[in-house]
Amino acid sequence: MKEGDAEELFGLTPLALRMCRSSNGVSRKHGEVSRELWMKMWPGRHADEVPITHVTNGVHAPTWVSPLVRSVYERWAGEDWTELLHDPERWAERVGSIPDEELWGAHRLLKRRLVAFVRQRLYHQRVQQGEEMEFAEAARTVLDPEALTIGFARRVAGYKRWSLILTDYDRLRRLMNDPERPLQFIFAGKAHPQDQGAKLILQQIALWKRDPRVSARAVFLHDYDQEVARQLVQSVDVWLNVPRRPLEASGTSGQKVAMNGGLNLSVLDGWWPEGFDATNGWAVGDAAPGQGDDTDLRDADSLYHVLETQVVPAFYERDEAGVPRRWVRMMRRAVQTLAPAFNSDRMVREYAKNIYA
Repeated sequence: MKEGDAEELFGLTPLALRMCRSSNGVSRKHGEVSRELWMKMWPGRHADEVPITHVTNGVHAPTWVSPLVRSVYERWAGEDWTELLHDPERWAERVGSIPDEELWGAHRLLKRRLVAFVRQRLYHQRVQQGEEMEFAEAARTVLDPEALTIGFARRVAGYKRWSLILTDYDRLRRLMNDPERPLQFIFAGKAHPQDQGAKLILQQIALWKRDPRVSARAVFLHDYDQEVARQLVQSVDVWLNVPRRPLEASGTSGQKVAMNGGLNLSVLDGWWPEGFDATNGWAVGDAAPGQGDDTDLRDADSLYHVLETQVVPAFYERDEAGVPRRWVRMMRRAVQTLAPAFNSDRMVREYAKNIYA
């Protein structure tokens, strides 16, 4: 980055930035961080003047929307619902016509499928690992398809803060074991073979999920693959994402969840600052970057507070028909606002227009 400095090491990133016609981050926040990170390559320029833009990642809706939810969209938005995503106003209008009972009923069926999938996979996982048969058989009864279910699945890396939810174990356990409003978790992920820190995180999660006080409400699925990802993003009530700001480039799992009517509970990093509007999900902490134990403690407290005061009450507040109207309004709002903005068609159009053309 420093011209004329003989001690400066050769770097592929500076080479690429100097040789490419254009460069971009994969979210608005990622673009901002990248400009600040590499501004030394353009002496005398302010960060806003650094020639690095952004195109926020998107996901392919036909691939990730479940067949059951797809049938709901076809019935109420039309057979050409994927084309309608190009028109956010019409899309929002059509999705707004979906009856609460139908949207909620489809989601409940998907959650039952998820619980059955998790039980079967967890049972075989335990048998293959040589666990005691009593422990293996217990997999057949884990999770409650009617309980509030949070998914957390991703690459195991320190900055993604897998163990943040365990910061106040007693507080968490009270949430999970509330007799009237229980909370349960499905974890899945992989660690790099050479990443010892990630392995320690997995060991901590493994010990926690074997605690008999929470073992029926917390599971960890090994061998995280596309099938596990599909089951989770199509069916969980809430997708949890708590990386250290501003280290998340984009993240796409939460986008897949939103397309299926799931809700995001996320730190304001990556794609979420562009998607969150306080009606389509929840934010953890504030938007300020931060590192260290103090930041982790503040974010953990924010996470518990949002769960206790917003997420859990909204999910378990039911009318006489047993439908959580406030929750379903947020589901619909997530589909209306996030599906058009974070699909791959929009992403490809922006690359074609703003980067390649």
